[in-house]
Amino acid sequence: MQAWGESAGVADKVTMLADGNGDFAQAIGLTMDGSNFGLGQRGSRWSAVVNDGVVEQLNVEEPGAFNVSSADYMIERL
Repeated sequence: MQAWGESAGVADKVTMLADGNGDFAQAIGLTMDGSNFGLGQRGSRWSAVVNDGVVEQLNVEEPGAFNVSSADYMIERL
């Protein structure tokens, strides 16, 4: 995550976090079962605007979609 943030030039602007075990996704109820595709339990695709620890906007994708979690979508709403 650190290398990705550095290569994108956002290391000092965006906190890059990984959820390797899916603990966070499970705790917030945003998991999906990808077993039919050989993936097992995974985090759903989603985006959020969080200010000072308060979720102001949560966008959860429909299965297989890539719309409301895209950077372009989020930039338009900021």
